Amino acid sequence: MRLLLADDHPLLLDGLRSVLSDLPDTDLLPSVTNGHQLLDYLHLHPVDMVLLDLNMPKTDGLTALKQIRRDFPTVKVIVFTSYNQPQRIREVQALGAMGYLLKSTDAPTLKTAVQQVRSGKPWFPTLQPTIESSNHPSADTTSSPSDAFMRKYQLTKREVEIIQQISNGVTTKQIADALAVSEFTINAHRRNIARKLGIDTPVGLVNFAREQGLV
Repeated sequence: MRLLLADDHPLLLDGLRSVLSDLPDTDLLPSVTNGHQLLDYLHLHPVDMVLLDLNMPKTDGLTALKQIRRDFPTVKVIVFTSYNQPQRIREVQALGAMGYLLKSTDAPTLKTAVQQVRSGKPWFPTLQPTIESSNHPSADTTSSPSDAFMRKYQLTKREVEIIQQISNGVTTKQIADALAVSEFTINAHRRNIARKLGIDTPVGLVNFAREQGLV
């Protein structure tokens, strides 16, 4: 199996190569560090599997995944990311990825996942159920805000999602990684949220999220 690693963190790539170097019948190809390099490599060399980071420069992981499924349908893709977000897991499944691994995964699990996907079987974490309305008496107190709530505060779905992540202690970098965007984009969303709500501190945002039943 010809395995290509795609991630923009050199130390992480070194660790992955060390862990995967003893997989039987596996050829670890030269690593790539951005989406352009990944797609260029696939056009020039035969590859069987890609371990794909979502948050890469030039061409992000989701865009690369779409192009891989379109142009290289026989290539198996395992998404490799640092944040466990059910929405993103469902999204990469729909786009045709065969696996989803967290960067906190231990070495034996990583090897097992690669071998399972290699055999044609998918590898995805068990999705946690979303908070149901039975646990919260009114629509505005569920984790999924109503259209009326978003109109009231002039918030977009993405902004509400970011409020929830911040309130759950997720860092800007982790949010950016999970959404496959830059930290600059997340900070722009945070500024827009602060302007719309008139809240300029993380504590105030957490209190707002709790009062509105977002977390």
